[in-house]
Amino acid sequence: MKRSYVIAGVLAAVSILWVVSGQFKEKKETPGAGLKAVAGGQKTLPQVRVHTYSAQKKVNELVLFGRTEAVRTVRLKAETAGRVVDVAVEKGRRVPRGEVIVRLAMDDREARLAEAEAVLDEKTIAYQAARQLSKMNYRSKVKLAESKAELETARAALKKIKLDRERTGIEAPFEGIVNDLPVEIGDYIALGDVVAKIVDLDPILVVGEVAERDAAKLTLGAPVLVRLGGGREATGKLSYVSKVGAVSTRTFRIEVALANPGGELSEGLTTELVLPLGSEMAQKVSPAILTLSDEGVVGVKAIEKGDVVRFYPVRLVADEKDGVWLSGLPETVTLITVGQEFVKPGGKVRALFDKGAGRP
Repeated sequence: MKRSYVIAGVLAAVSILWVVSGQFKEKKETPGAGLKAVAGGQKTLPQVRVHTYSAQKKVNELVLFGRTEAVRTVRLKAETAGRVVDVAVEKGRRVPRGEVIVRLAMDDREARLAEAEAVLDEKTIAYQAARQLSKMNYRSKVKLAESKAELETARAALKKIKLDRERTGIEAPFEGIVNDLPVEIGDYIALGDVVAKIVDLDPILVVGEVAERDAAKLTLGAPVLVRLGGGREATGKLSYVSKVGAVSTRTFRIEVALANPGGELSEGLTTELVLPLGSEMAQKVSPAILTLSDEGVVGVKAIEKGDVVRFYPVRLVADEKDGVWLSGLPETVTLITVGQEFVKPGGKVRALFDKGAGRP
């Protein structure tokens, strides 16, 4: 009786071990998600989720830091000497072209003007008389030429004093902002002394430096996005690309012209430039689908005819907040978005398309 209990216990233990060993064997043979055992020892194909992508035109961009500069800056210098009798504008004021900034004293200029006019009248009469006498052969041609030379000298002297008189009013050469005004009433100004600094801020330039590999890809007149402080953005045009690189950095200066009515933007602001570098066809995907080949090459896995897996090496074109742009793929391609790590190139899979999508 006791022996029958022992035999029954042994058989029960063997049965349990057989069942347990079968479960472990099944788990050991499962290579990944979606692989299940069925009757007869056959297994279903691994199941993956896929999505079909079509290539889009992607504009490549170069992002770099820049700074604002005035399109024109002039240090206004005196073209005649004299004492300052009037400073007509205030520093920081916008002035139109031709407005007087500083006025110098006339001193004896009015008297010299009257003298030059009188001398010109005298020489004009003398020349006319000499010409009449020369026609009657009472005056030699040499004397007539001397009279004409004296007349031209008098005319030049009159023009000179008139010009010197005009230069006592020092005017703005273009519309701009008086950024510096280093003179006061009573100062004596010599010829060539600086009396004001005027800057033109409309348009304003945004300048930067680009590497030599990128300089050749830029197109004059192309639109450029300019990011300013405080989250502001504006669009300008690429107006200049230097043909001479900096010796120390091997970079090339670029200038972007940006409309600045009223001079709202100042010189010296830090900016961010987004420049177009041409375009190419690429697919925008989630970075989560990227994988590595056995050789360590970055790429993606796709399915082709017959749901056979294929590995495509790719090149990263751009990285954005909501995805990455890849090149090196066919114009239309079905990529594995879930389960790519559990399948190998050349193997067959069971493809499940994303909701709302189907086979291309």
